[in-house]
Amino acid sequence: MVMIPDLDIALVRTFLAIVDTGGLTSAGRVVGRTQPAVTQQIKRLEDALGRPLFDLDRRHLKLTADGEVFLEYARAIMRLNDEARARFDASEIRGTVTLGVPDLYAAYLLPQLLRRFARAHPHVEIEMRCMRSVHLYEAMLRDELDLVIATLQPDLKTGTVVRREPLTWVAGLHDRPEAEEVVPLAVLPPGSVYRQRALEALGRAGRRWTITSFSESLAGLQAAVFAGLAVSVFPRCAVQPGMRCPGPRDGLPDLPAIELVLHRRPMALSAAAEHLGDFVERELAQVAAFHPTADAGSPSPRAPRAVGRA
Repeated sequence: MVMIPDLDIALVRTFLAIVDTGGLTSAGRVVGRTQPAVTQQIKRLEDALGRPLFDLDRRHLKLTADGEVFLEYARAIMRLNDEARARFDASEIRGTVTLGVPDLYAAYLLPQLLRRFARAHPHVEIEMRCMRSVHLYEAMLRDELDLVIATLQPDLKTGTVVRREPLTWVAGLHDRPEAEEVVPLAVLPPGSVYRQRALEALGRAGRRWTITSFSESLAGLQAAVFAGLAVSVFPRCAVQPGMRCPGPRDGLPDLPAIELVLHRRPMALSAAAEHLGDFVERELAQVAAFHPTADAGSPSPRAPRAVGRA
């Protein structure tokens, strides 16, 4: 039996950079290597595994079936590697970080991420404040929060985009409210990007609608959905068992993705806050979400991009 040699962490990191940036040249900028060097690294990784990871036409960078399987292992390897390095490189970092985040993201995107950060930085305390994105921006401007993770608002082009999350219609598993002539909706109050995207999409599609329920929290929207009273709009990460995702075949238009943005407080941040901010930028695009009834998964994660600084 032929034993596969131990994997080189640098090769795994380059593989992930290609997947996350979508190109050899852009991956080279991430890992600090030329395009030929990146190509050679991938060849070495494929030789070590004994399997091709990309199709022969690498201009399109399509993963093979083995490449898709290896991708999950590669992300797990790099998470543990980076977590171990952080734990021993910065174990003396101490302090409290005030993180603002909507309850939806706190519940469905952050638990594992924050667990990994806590293992790497056991002396950093995270004080989390949950409220809607529009209120988080206001609190940040009052210097009440060190970091904010929020939905990108149309009139606020600042911060760093760290994740794109698809929006989807949701309804009760055994209910068909979207079949009604006037679509009953459960939505967040005015100012919500989810609400705005939903109403715009219905207007373009020529569907009549009425708001039968609105709530400041996701829990209220979930109650309306599970009761069969209305259709709502959730980010894909928040779809739960007992829900289904109606779409064009059910008479509802496609919805655009929303962007999650990381903001840092304008004033100087502590070392603890800087480390958490860097960790979020690096890790949030890789958070795996549970999509029990989705027809399709999230788009491939992209490298964070700056849209200004708050």
